[in-house]
Amino acid sequence: MESLTTAISVQVDKNDKELAMSILSNLGLNLSTYVNMAIKQLINKDGVPFEVVNPRPSKELLEAIQEGEDILNGKIKAKKYTNMYELLKDLKS
Repeated sequence: MESLTTAISVQVDKNDKELAMSILSNLGLNLSTYVNMAIKQLINKDGVPFEVVNPRPSKELLEAIQEGEDILNGKIKAKKYTNMYELLKDLKS
């Protein structure tokens, strides 16, 4: 490995750091090695090496949420079940 010539300091959420370190440990890596790998990939790709997007719910998810709200608000009548066996019976038929 190349000798390091500079240090960086970043602020991250404590829980995120702990989770990341746990995952990296399971992979046999440490946080410093991962950061160096990420920087090398940034340089090699000449940009962020993964898609960066604003998470947006799909049209289908938005429709399902609206349908659920409509059922809860009584706008749509939905069959009610008293146990899962009734539901399974309907699903099979």
